[in-house]
Amino acid sequence: MTEIKQAKLDAFSRLLDIMDDLRAKCPWDMKQTMDTLRILTIEETYELSDAIIQNNMSDVKEELGDLMLHLVFYAKIAEEKQDFTMADSLHAVCDKLIKRHPHIYGDVKVDNEEDVKRNWEQIKLSEGKKSVLSGVPSGLPAMVKAYRMQEKTAQVGFEWSHIDDVWSKVEEEINEFKEVAKTDDLTKKEDEFGDILFSLINYARFAGINPETALEKVNLKFKSRFEYIEKNAPKSMEEMTLDEMDALWNEAKVLL
Repeated sequence: MTEIKQAKLDAFSRLLDIMDDLRAKCPWDMKQTMDTLRILTIEETYELSDAIIQNNMSDVKEELGDLMLHLVFYAKIAEEKQDFTMADSLHAVCDKLIKRHPHIYGDVKVDNEEDVKRNWEQIKLSEGKKSVLSGVPSGLPAMVKAYRMQEKTAQVGFEWSHIDDVWSKVEEEINEFKEVAKTDDLTKKEDEFGDILFSLINYARFAGINPETALEKVNLKFKSRFEYIEKNAPKSMEEMTLDEMDALWNEAKVLL
């Protein structure tokens, strides 16, 4: 065993030991359940996502550790209830990975990443999954869910043949929205606007762009530029004209 691998095992073992101590001695940790941890875990996941988008490796390291703590916490609670142990969970995912990578652990041949994804979905269906979409959590944010559904259905051939066709669909949906936008039917406008977003997400996926990441980067850019306006405003924002704010916005575009 290499030194680096042993160091990883020692660190993981240390975390398991600390979790045992916390569940036995800390009033807050002793009180927690899977339900009380769930929202905190979601928060930690988003914090890790933020660190990744900002390419802050120091924060990624910290947030990854925080998230690992939560995973160990869930396993500890399950062990106390005699449902399963951390070893059970890890062996289960190892078994699944081996089964779903027959090109590594079997004699299946693949030529590229798409072959790997296609095999993955076919194996999942052979395991009893009723739909290729059954693995997409219903609680995902809408944009992420749309991306994942499109990605999965593409693995079974439900896919445009060329990116120009995808963009034609975007234009088609925009034109349909323009028609209903002239009406007072909010339901139809909502439906058609949703179609535009869905088709744009599909175009982004086809072009190799993650739309969630792209939008979050724009959010961060907008935030930093607007905060520049607030910081450098010569008077209260309410007293400024749009042209005055736009001038500061253009300054921010150059500086940030």
